[in-house]
Amino acid sequence: MRLPNWLAQHLAALRAVLVFTVLLGIAYPLALVAAGRIPGLDGRADGSLISAAGQTVGSALIGQSFTDADGNPVPRYFQSRPSAAGDGYDPTATAASNLGPESVVDTHATDPQESARSLLSQVCARSLAIGERDGVDGRRPYCTADGVGAVLAVFRADGLTGPATRVVSVNQVAPATPFLTVYEGVAVELARPGHDYVAEGGLVTPIRGDAPAEPAVPADAVTASGSGLDPHISPAYAQIQVARVARERGVDPARVRRLVAEHTSGRGLGFVGEPAVHVLALNLALDQRFPAS
Repeated sequence: MRLPNWLAQHLAALRAVLVFTVLLGIAYPLALVAAGRIPGLDGRADGSLISAAGQTVGSALIGQSFTDADGNPVPRYFQSRPSAAGDGYDPTATAASNLGPESVVDTHATDPQESARSLLSQVCARSLAIGERDGVDGRRPYCTADGVGAVLAVFRADGLTGPATRVVSVNQVAPATPFLTVYEGVAVELARPGHDYVAEGGLVTPIRGDAPAEPAVPADAVTASGSGLDPHISPAYAQIQVARVARERGVDPARVRRLVAEHTSGRGLGFVGEPAVHVLALNLALDQRFPAS
């Protein structure tokens, strides 16, 4: 007996659902799990976990901060780069700051909770702090001595042209001292909370200053990665930390430098990417070879 056309179509659809459920919902996932159990791949499938003293201390793929309970860097460890993922290196909130090169003006709101620092000021503050911590020159172009973006809002008589009539250091508020006293013959003011000097007609004017063209603090030390989870730092950032780590652990800096070299990976295939230092692996090796007293 021939089934009605509508019933035959429904049975065919049901068979297709069952077949694809078995193939894609059961067989395919089981095949991937089995592939993840292949020797050499099983560690990666489990998250490339790193263990020390019988405990899991992290992942080779996800960075972490080496700070105390108050969020201050622990001097005896190499420090990772900044992270914009959650409160820092949060794998459930992987993200970038979404701030770009044009983010140079801070927001000074009357409510401090609504204030926000520009990317430039964040970079300046980080560079200054690293310079002080590691004993190097933390100055950067377009940064003030107190660690904010050296940016002026210049008001001119004819809008875009003409002599300056008013100048505001937009990233500095009281009790700071303006990084420039006078600009084009006009006294420089401090910014006041609640004012948008760009919207009021000020021309954004970054001031380069006298910082070296090649800062001592490398770029990866003051900027977060796109994912916020990068476990590596550049060899240049590692090198400026050697003296501090060696001092805190009471060892010869040359020995710490050799340890850094051991944990530096080269370019992929000899030409892809840049050399990098895995911070967690390096710090674990430090604790093993040169335990802090």
